[in-house]
Amino acid sequence: MRIRYLLLNAYGRGGTIRTTLSMASVLAERGHDVEVASVLQSAQAPQMPVSPRVRVVSLTGRRPGLGRVTPSSTLRWSVKVALRRTDTRLGASSDRRATSMSRGTDVWVRRWVRAQEDAVVIGTRHSLALALARSRTGRQVALAQEHNYMRRDDESRAAYAAHYPSLDAVAVLTEQDAATYRKAFGERLPVHVVHNAVPHGWDPTPSPLTSTTALAAGQLIPRKGFDLLVTAWAGVAREHPDWRLRVLGSGAQRAELEAAVATAGLTDVVTFVGFTPDVAGEMAAASMFVLSSRSEGFPMVVLEAMAAGLPVVAFDCPTGPRELVDDGVTGLLVPRRDTAALAAAVSRVASDPDLRHRMGAAAIERARRFDAESVATRWEQVFAELGDAKGLSLGR
Repeated sequence: MRIRYLLLNAYGRGGTIRTTLSMASVLAERGHDVEVASVLQSAQAPQMPVSPRVRVVSLTGRRPGLGRVTPSSTLRWSVKVALRRTDTRLGASSDRRATSMSRGTDVWVRRWVRAQEDAVVIGTRHSLALALARSRTGRQVALAQEHNYMRRDDESRAAYAAHYPSLDAVAVLTEQDAATYRKAFGERLPVHVVHNAVPHGWDPTPSPLTSTTALAAGQLIPRKGFDLLVTAWAGVAREHPDWRLRVLGSGAQRAELEAAVATAGLTDVVTFVGFTPDVAGEMAAASMFVLSSRSEGFPMVVLEAMAAGLPVVAFDCPTGPRELVDDGVTGLLVPRRDTAALAAAVSRVASDPDLRHRMGAAAIERARRFDAESVATRWEQVFAELGDAKGLSLGR
């Protein structure tokens, strides 16, 4: 099949980038013709793993002098710069990342989308799904892949109603998301549930669960709730002063969070590690994983932790944790934003080695349900069904 992904920045880091490049790699290695188009380019090459069988193309290029210079790349950059302060007409201003889109990026996105004949084209975030809906042709399958829950602001809801019915389907990560989209669109838009997979090539050494270390990971932004985790850990530290918390990831809140750690007297207990390429090694050295997010799409880092045999303690936030964590079996779920309950759950796991080992073993089994090959098969079924409905071969 001809499969085309549209990413905002395939050269950056983040959950959507990693999961997209991972599944693109699996599908390419199963013999499909896979291309990933990146609206932006922030580095010479992708920073996340991707198979050499996947074509990664930059629609607007990098600034001349920071990469290979060609007449085409110079033209694309010039158009992008000339129009960088204009507002995108294809994306959505309510999308916080849409500020990097402009009339300049619109030109190249529209041109690329319209060139994809007899292919399935997938927009991987709200603005890109809108761009796809506004630019698509009748000779392609156009699919929105939503990595987060449905937006609730008035502008986004108006955009959903006006443009999403022009797509052939929307794919979401959880049954909860599917119910929301089906209620909004009824029969006007098919909705498919396709979970994210354990990342391609992710084969961690299971943790022995003997350390007194808990792990958390994610961008240091308000949605990830690390401020709540610091508050909760003050309670954990009183009960278990020998336990340590390591937080992986970078972001704008780091200085603020480290100040909160100092204020709480946890400087020797809580460490913000920053970005690390050795997530598997960190997980192998930990004995539990903690998710403190205010909201999620489908938390890949939880799936990775489960594959590494870590019991998970998580806020039961919308959406995702409940579809991954079997409460009391593979981990513990507590009410969202309840820091006292989070501290109590962490303390329970910390104080009971037998519970840790039972949950860790169950977590490995649970993660196997999300192996990459099974999820790739599900995607192939969705693509074939949508292609058949439109009378397209999709290169089969």
